[in-house]
Amino acid sequence: MRYRATISNFNKEPEVVIHGYDNCAWEGYSDILKEIKSKINKEKFIITVDTYLGVRESEVLTAFKDGLKPTLIIKSDDIFYECNKLTELMQRNLTDDRVFGIMYYGTIYDFIDTEKLQKAKRAVEEVEKGLILIYGFAASVVNRGDILIYADLARWEIQQRFRRNELGNFKLDNFDEDVLRKYKRAFFIEWRIADRHKKTLYEEIDYLLDTNIYDKPKMITGNAFRAGLIEVTKRPFELVPYFDPGVWGGQWLKEVCDLDKTKENYAWCFNCVPEENSLYLRYGKVRIEIPSLNVVLYRPKELLGEKVYARFGAEFPIRFDFLDTMDGGNLSLQVHPTTEYIQETFGMHYTQDESYYILDAKEDAHVYLGLKENIDKESFITELKEAEKGKLEFDAEKYINKFPVKKHDHLLIPAGTVHCSGKNCMVLEISATPYIFTFKLWDWGRVGLDGLPRPVHIDHGVKVIQWGRTTEWVKKNLINKIELIEEGENYREEKTGLHELEFIETRRHWFSGPVKHNTNGIVNVLCLVEGEEAIVESPENKFEPLIVHYAETFIVPAAVGEYTIRPYGKSKGKTIATIKAYVRC
Repeated sequence: MRYRATISNFNKEPEVVIHGYDNCAWEGYSDILKEIKSKINKEKFIITVDTYLGVRESEVLTAFKDGLKPTLIIKSDDIFYECNKLTELMQRNLTDDRVFGIMYYGTIYDFIDTEKLQKAKRAVEEVEKGLILIYGFAASVVNRGDILIYADLARWEIQQRFRRNELGNFKLDNFDEDVLRKYKRAFFIEWRIADRHKKTLYEEIDYLLDTNIYDKPKMITGNAFRAGLIEVTKRPFELVPYFDPGVWGGQWLKEVCDLDKTKENYAWCFNCVPEENSLYLRYGKVRIEIPSLNVVLYRPKELLGEKVYARFGAEFPIRFDFLDTMDGGNLSLQVHPTTEYIQETFGMHYTQDESYYILDAKEDAHVYLGLKENIDKESFITELKEAEKGKLEFDAEKYINKFPVKKHDHLLIPAGTVHCSGKNCMVLEISATPYIFTFKLWDWGRVGLDGLPRPVHIDHGVKVIQWGRTTEWVKKNLINKIELIEEGENYREEKTGLHELEFIETRRHWFSGPVKHNTNGIVNVLCLVEGEEAIVESPENKFEPLIVHYAETFIVPAAVGEYTIRPYGKSKGKTIATIKAYVRC
């Protein structure tokens, strides 16, 4: 083994066990439909299946139609404008850019044809007896039904369906369109209105249907679903990580996280991005997969805390993810927008301030960070644009600082700072959540895994570069700003960042015995950055202990309050370390 001295113990399928609802979960369409049929108790009965965008109609609608044999089927797609009209209404937010759009803050009603909606409502009212099935995205707008089932789907699974060309955007047959453009339409518009609609239904749902695995549906009662979301906010928990290859990807994640060795590489691990990650909830023998965003939307104050909620609303503002360039290549040279620019250009409330925590590194590891002193700004821009056209090879080291890095270094990257990880780094990226807004300046002449040129956004980038962040400023402000906070017999607490321009605070603890923590009413995100195992416990036994392993990230909701972390299992008697992030309030 190159990167670990022991066999991987990374948990790729963490679960939260929900007690008391074992009889409220079903698997397979046979048992699911049997449960639904048992609730039909009058001559005219309406079953509404409201779905998230991307749920397979060919599977789910077919199963309900064949199993229930309804008198009338109404598809909610029909109440929306046709595809050309939808695109016309979305065009301002779609833009012509391949990657970036503008955040949409409207609702589903902006895209619903009122006359078609009223026609659908009348069709339901005119049926005197029989079983009516209303199916599709926003189906409950037509009629809430006697039973309301919500068919949910994880964001990562939607992306996989986009990539496999088995899914297009809403009401479009654009299955073969560029994945980035499909993702853009979903990210900036479709998912925004879908989440706002789903948020109105949490208290109304009679059943939650998990549609992530083809032809293997799972269902829980609405009460079990809500109880699960509430339980999650009372205890530390982990999200379901997912892994993705990239042109610069490395080999570290394969070994440390025990991934498929036949894959060429893994570049990313998204292990704490609640807008993207899933959450596994176990009800007896049935494990349900839901978007972890459900917890954020349903119980934001308990999860985030009153102060964070007041500042960000129902958004999880902290992101942890891994960037693996071990035996790989450089990331693209990039910069993130300033707050003013992201607000005015993309309609986002806050920007992607970030940092690189070096989880592991080879001897030649390095990071590009900040500009060199006294560079010629115009030459820098001109050469970037010429390189984009393929007319020259951009000499990054002529303009950008290249710093050697080692394990446990922490480099701070406030928005507007030119940066990228070089090869042979294993980066734990601790950042603000708006991860999509990366302006690539130079990508070392590469194409993507799809064979297409990787998008470069020099025109955006040069408008946000903070030209005063040069060598000496970077050394003074952004590299290993370590400050001892407190030291005891078995522990040491250090402040490692972030920069004063960033809203996230990070604290590292080295410890061989129990360490006391307190959320102080603010959500905490932690990662075990040294050691095999640790256990997270409640001093008052308010939650079940959580065992975490090396490189695993976990969330401690604001409502938890006091908790302790100590070495566990193979790490007993050894010094281990966590890095903790929270919002400065």
